Amino acid sequence: MSRIGDSFARVRADGRALLVGYLPAGFPSYAGCIDALRAMVDGGVELIEVGFPYSDPVMDGPTIQAAAERALAGGLRTHDVLRTVEAAAELAPTVVMTYWNPIERYGVDEFARDLAAAGGSGLITPDLIPDEAAEWVAASDEQGLDRIFLVSPSSTDRRIALTARACRGFLYAASVMGVTGARAQPSRQAAALVGRVRAATDLPVGLGLGVSNGAQAAEVAGYADAVIVGSAFVRRLLDAPDADMGVRAVEALAEDLAGGVRRELPAAPTG
Repeated sequence: MSRIGDSFARVRADGRALLVGYLPAGFPSYAGCIDALRAMVDGGVELIEVGFPYSDPVMDGPTIQAAAERALAGGLRTHDVLRTVEAAAELAPTVVMTYWNPIERYGVDEFARDLAAAGGSGLITPDLIPDEAAEWVAASDEQGLDRIFLVSPSSTDRRIALTARACRGFLYAASVMGVTGARAQPSRQAAALVGRVRAATDLPVGLGLGVSNGAQAAEVAGYADAVIVGSAFVRRLLDAPDADMGVRAVEALAEDLAGGVRRELPAAPTG
């Protein structure tokens, strides 16, 4: 079992969901990202997503786009992303969230090898579908990496089943059709989507897109196996007047979210 599998087994034994936190590598700087990731874990994040900033982020909303642009303007390279993974993996199980083009440019086998060597546990690929992932499936099998594909409310039951069969570690359920970003409340479609995924697989289901506070995290934790938060953490750093206050804001948000996933709530309806 991978580190991700171990983490899900542990929280399942506690009867609760896992808290996942995302930040782009190199934001607000290389060292600043590491400081913020450490603060996230200190606040209660249990699995880290390291974003791989990309110049054409079709799924990213304005908040994450702004962070990625700052990282790229600072000279971030693939080597820096892997260094970030190495540092993050010492804190908690770590996956990379990336579009597929940078992996192809680096070399699929080479990236899988270097990600594993850095201590990474797997890869989330929002724009790669299982039908077109044969090279990544082979490389991830070779290196023992988890592979996390996405489904959304528009996914058919057949597509969900196909995606679930290709995943290892967990399956990422995007709660809305559209770009990333914090929202006033989780999508009404989210619980139904998780229910459809559960009908197709025993894999843990992580729900992302839209969670920004502990109350929302508690709601999502009532029906999903993991609560995934990204834009809200990025926004704390973007809005902070200085680096130290940004790190403190990130830790405070993590504490609020962690309190939410540990709250006991009745399960939400799935229909």
